[in-house]
Amino acid sequence: MNDVLNFKSKLLSSMAVGLMAGSLALSGAHAQDGGVPADTGDYIIPRTEANIARLGQDLTPMGSVRAGNEDGTIPAWNGGLGREDWPAGYEPGDRHLNPFADDEPMFTITGQNYMEYADKLSPGQIATFERYPDTYYMRVFPTRRSASFPERIYEKTIENASTGRLVSNGEGVADVSEGFPFPLPQNAYELIWNHKLKYKGDGGVRYNNQVAPTADGSFQLVKLREELLGLYYQLGTDIEDVDNILLYFFQEVESPARLAGNILLVHETLNQMEQPRQAWIYNPGQRRVRRAPNVAYDNPGTASDGLRTNDMTDMFNGAMDRFDWEIVDKREMYIPYNAYEAHNDELEPEDLVRPGHLNPEYMRYELHRVWVIEATLKDGTRHINSRRTFYLDEDSYQIALIDHYDSRGELWRASEAHSLNFYEVPTYWTTLETHMDLQSGRYVATGLDNNDPVITFNQSLEPSDYTPQALRTRGRR
Repeated sequence: MNDVLNFKSKLLSSMAVGLMAGSLALSGAHAQDGGVPADTGDYIIPRTEANIARLGQDLTPMGSVRAGNEDGTIPAWNGGLGREDWPAGYEPGDRHLNPFADDEPMFTITGQNYMEYADKLSPGQIATFERYPDTYYMRVFPTRRSASFPERIYEKTIENASTGRLVSNGEGVADVSEGFPFPLPQNAYELIWNHKLKYKGDGGVRYNNQVAPTADGSFQLVKLREELLGLYYQLGTDIEDVDNILLYFFQEVESPARLAGNILLVHETLNQMEQPRQAWIYNPGQRRVRRAPNVAYDNPGTASDGLRTNDMTDMFNGAMDRFDWEIVDKREMYIPYNAYEAHNDELEPEDLVRPGHLNPEYMRYELHRVWVIEATLKDGTRHINSRRTFYLDEDSYQIALIDHYDSRGELWRASEAHSLNFYEVPTYWTTLETHMDLQSGRYVATGLDNNDPVITFNQSLEPSDYTPQALRTRGRR
């Protein structure tokens, strides 16, 4: 059982302080949320003092429903993975062993039987079965509500419930620190901010290697080494302390040779209406640093063959201003979860890459409750997608699935985030992302780090290493 069950007295004390401090902010029917009204639906838990007091009790500290479902197919959340759940032999710094290695699939959804499960599948999943009826399948395992976060993140999240507010028509957040900003989300903007501000450690390094196979499955691995320094997550930091810099992102291409040495540096701003994202690139052939204003929205991602846009990194990132956002449902769905088999260091890229989609033999799906958000392109703005549907896991706010629609309103792409609990942190985050173009039969997948050092968290990184001047020095080594 996670330590979350043992600190109720501390939580109740912090809630009392937060409720006193936030009592004025809770008045006015949520009018403080930057002009964004609350969505409607019986899945919305009003942001009242009584409901805030439920966090850490019948609601989890993150705001999800602690209880399981009536059918017993979704269990209660009992704290997620804790130290006592680490697999035997695991030590921090090792690649993460599967804590559920003894689980067997309960059943398999295939191209022949998928309509029997259609009420718990997304349109994108259904379209994938129809596009690849003989090769795509989903192994469905017992549901493990493994998501967990550090105790201080729970405490800060509960405090944020009384004080957090949107600004700039939903493009910014104020009066929060360290934890999820909106454990009782009232609208789609707050849900997306929970995804964007989810705790991922203070700073880390990962290999976010990418493939973009041809329709017949041929591919070349692009090795991408990335560093992320998140100022918001640092101990004792309020959001006002970060000077509108949410995180620093550094990406260097290590191979293939034709791309090696290209570097991207991003200063991801918190409120992108106040200050747009700042980006620079270093080209080793030119040996110079230049601004990259197009690293945003629907411009193509690095070496993605146009199969992934910049705002699809981490499933969604960046400004939200080109779309209208609305919560449309909260429902039970089969989503990728606890992807430890795909994370295994005994696998080679060739084991995972298949024509049209990743190898289903290494993917795990479970039944979970998810928030469903519709993002519809605003009149007078442009984006390659006219609409996108996002499906967020209730326990972690991780975007698990996305359906992407083209300018004609036709389903175009289906995205999946294969995620797991990095239990030494702990945090629940992606280990693989895949974005399938259902029209062309191609896809792009990121996170194939099986043969490289495992992702690290809470490394000592400094903002001074992420200036344009530092980029020039690092690029010329």
